[in-house]
Order: sequence, then C-alpha cells, then structure tokens
Amino acid sequence: MTPQRTSAEIRRDKLSARAARMAEAASGGWKVVLFKIVALGLIDAMALYSCLVLFRAGNWVVGSIIAVGTVVVNIIYLRKGGLPAKYLTPGLIFLLIFQIFVVLYSGYIAFTNYGTGHNSTKEDAISGIMLQNQERVPDSDAYPVSVLQGPGELLFLVTDPDGDALIGGTDRPLENVDDATFEGGKAVGAPGYTTLDFAGLIANSEEITQISVPISDDVNDGMLSTADGATAYLYTSRYVYDEVADTMTDTESGVVFSNIGTGAFTAPDGTEILPGWQITVGFDNFIRAFTEPSIREPLISVTIWTFVFAILSVATTFILGLFLAIVFNDPRMKSKKFYRVIMILPYAFPGFLSALVWAGMLNQEFGFVNTVLFGGAEIPWLTNEWLAKFSIIFVNLWLGFPYMFLVTTGALQSIPDELTEAAHMDGARTFQAFRLIKLPLLLVSVAPLLISSFAFNFNNFNLIYMLTGGGPRDITAGVNVGATDILISMVYKVAFIGANRDYGLASAFSIIIFILVATISIIAFRRTKALEELN
Repeated sequence: MTPQRTSAEIRRDKLSARAARMAEAASGGWKVVLFKIVALGLIDAMALYSCLVLFRAGNWVVGSIIAVGTVVVNIIYLRKGGLPAKYLTPGLIFLLIFQIFVVLYSGYIAFTNYGTGHNSTKEDAISGIMLQNQERVPDSDAYPVSVLQGPGELLFLVTDPDGDALIGGTDRPLENVDDATFEGGKAVGAPGYTTLDFAGLIANSEEITQISVPISDDVNDGMLSTADGATAYLYTSRYVYDEVADTMTDTESGVVFSNIGTGAFTAPDGTEILPGWQITVGFDNFIRAFTEPSIREPLISVTIWTFVFAILSVATTFILGLFLAIVFNDPRMKSKKFYRVIMILPYAFPGFLSALVWAGMLNQEFGFVNTVLFGGAEIPWLTNEWLAKFSIIFVNLWLGFPYMFLVTTGALQSIPDELTEAAHMDGARTFQAFRLIKLPLLLVSVAPLLISSFAFNFNNFNLIYMLTGGGPRDITAGVNVGATDILISMVYKVAFIGANRDYGLASAFSIIIFILVATISIIAFRRTKALEELN
C-alpha cells in the first residue's frame, strides 16, 4: 500500500517540476542555441587572438590562464544543466578582470621599478637609446627610397649602392626583395604592398620623417632615415652597444655604461642612460619609502594628516548630524519635514561638484567668502597650510553631515521611548538618559557605519583633489606631495603627475594604505562586539 503524501510534499514536488521546466526552457530553443554559438564564437576568437599575442610576447602565464578559462567557459555553456554556473560565470569573470587582477597587478608593480624611464623591455630601451642619439654619418651614401604601405605600418623600399632592393621598417631590419619593381634603376614597388604617391607622401610626411629603419640586426650598424620620402641617409648613434659585455660606450667621451642590475646602463660615477627597462626590485620600493629621508618624512606627515583628517571628518559630521537628528526628532519641533529636506540637500549634489563650487567660493582674490563675508579681505583659505586644512575639514563637514543626520535619525526613531521614560522615572536627567541609554544603543546601530565612513574619508580623493589639489606644494619633499595631501592623493600624484612618474613606489604606497585601513577596520569591528552586548 502506497503511503499517502502530505500537502507539503506535493507542493515541493510541484515547485521542483516547475523549476525543472523553467531551466529546460531557458536552455532550449533554436534561437537560444544560435545566440549561444555566436556569442561563444566571438569569445573564442578574442581569446585565441589574445593568447597568440601573449604567447608571441613571451607571456605564457597570462596566455595559459586565458586559454584554460576559455575552455572552462565553453564547457559550462555547451553542456546541459548547470544553470547556476551559467548565471554566475559572467559575474565571476568580471570580478577576476576588474577586481582581483587589478589588485594582483598593483601588488606586482610594487615590487618593480616601473615608472618614467623604466616602462619597457631591455630590447626596447637599447633601441630607444640608439634612436635618441643618432647623428648623420658624414658623406653617407644616398639611398633612393620608395615608401610602401604595409599592414598597419609604413615601410621603406630601399635601393642600395649595388642596385639591390631592400625592404624594412621601424622594427624590421632591411632584407632583400627578389621580385621588386624597378624604374630607372630605383625600386618603386613590391608585391603585396602599395607604393605611396606624392599626395600620400605629403599626407604622411610627419610619420615618414620619424621612421628609422635598422640596416641589420646589429643596432651599431646604424639606421636609415629620410626627410623627403625620396632619399634616405645613414645615421649612427653616439653610443655603441656591446652585446657580449652588455655595455654602452659613449664614443664622444669614452665612458662605458654597464648593466649593473638596476634597470639602466650606469657609468662608474652612477650616471644612468635613459630610457632604462623594467626589472623586479623586490622590497626596494618599501625600503625607499621608510629609509630615504626625502620620501620617509613626507610619508609620515601625510599619514598623520590622513588619520587626523579621517578622524575629524567622522567626528564632526557625526556630532553635527546627531545634534540635528535629536533636534528634529523632538515632537515639539514644527515643520520637521521641510527642515529635513533642507538638511539633506548637500548630500543630494555630487561631491566633486560641490568641492569645485567651494573652491571657487574660497578663492583668495574673488571668492564669495572673502569678498562678501569678510569685506574683500584676501584670506588664503586654500594656499596657506593650516587654513587649507581647516577649509577641507569644514567643506567635508558640509558635505558629510546630511548622511550622519539620516542614519542617526533612523537609529533614534528605532529606540523605544519607554526606555527614556523609565530612566526619567528613576530620577535620571535628560542628558544622563541620553548618554547612558540612548547613545550606547545608537552606537550599536551606527558603529559599522562610522567605521565605513572612516575608511571612506581615509581615501577621500575627490574632496582633496578638487578643493586644494593637495597643495600647497612641499618643495623639500622627494616626491610630488603637498600639505593637504592624504595618502591616496599622494599615490595619484606619484603615479600620474609630473615628469618623473614612479608607478612602483605608488603601488607600494597603495599596499601600505590597504594594510593600514584593513588593520584599523578589523580592530574597530572587534571593538563593536562589546557594544552588541547591550542589545
């Protein structure tokens, strides 16, 4: 005798069957199959192209990861079932590309010398040195040239003194062309290429004059360059590269620059030839940050100011927001809705636009604050170190108190009034009841928000950069830093502002910031557990 099923079991079976039908419908149909094939085809084509480029560049690790990932994606979407994996895969891919990869790559850069003058390979550095120091060989032979349009680049078709045709480009040394077309003893065309006419030469004149074609694989043999697209001359560099000894010799001074492992050819007196190349330097960037006085002292001062700025920002906005929340939470206050709308207006505008408006209002010469409120006085709100810091705290208070006002209003309204009434019946004063009852309960709710607000202000790049630009500039520092810079704005300046950009040092600073914020957040969240006992 078959046991009778309960209504709950029948309902569960119906839901399971419905889910199975939905999954089957989502994975079936010729339109879905066609879209799947086209989408996977495009993904596979892009992945194959990326792998070929990476493998050709010698980057086998990233290329292998892309290849394996593409195979996994194809397996997930071509097999039947596995609906959750099909929905999760796009999100995981974007997470890996835009979050995890960025973090890991930044960490890798922190252990390199990547920056201005050290942003490429050694081969590119050697080629760059030779190109930047070219001089025309006296009495050089004139080489008749025809400019050809190749796949994505311009090439030189050269006729050498022996009458042979040679073809080459910027990254392609000259090589013989057996079936070139000649006119009047000059090679004018080659199969598979288009010869530029006079109009084409004029249209591409700037690019043509910048082309330097190596004579051979040996960079010391010189390069051919042309000024008119018709005749080329031989140019050689003042430096001679010795591949065996791995040195660069200055033919004018006789100084020998050696590869001593610092990513640049260096003379005995420490002078370097730039460009150099990217190398792994281990913990050198971190050692520089904490040992070089010109970097260590600005780093310490910026770190202290960052903590002061973040703490004061949280404290001032919380105190003002809480005060206003208490005032407007009083049942005796009239037109509370109207006032609350006014209070949150600063929060409704984008922060960076508000910072720009305040920068104009605080301008020393024609700002609203000086011209109207202070009768035309030229107070350097944004150019004096201490006034600039005060201005930043004040503007951040104006921007941040509406948020604290909103969260504390909600937290206060969630606390039962009976607790305060009971405290009053026991003889407690209003402030005592608030301090001993409402405030601890309030902190239970808002403590995590205060921690997140601290982390936000610790990295509040928009306000600093839009209001003061980090200035006034500290001219004694060995890095691009100002009196109001916080750590994140200093990182931005070191990496992207100025002639000497040091991505490796900036990435090291980023890791330091991450460690500081993570440590403080972990400690703070553990401290909040003590408040939870009040619940």
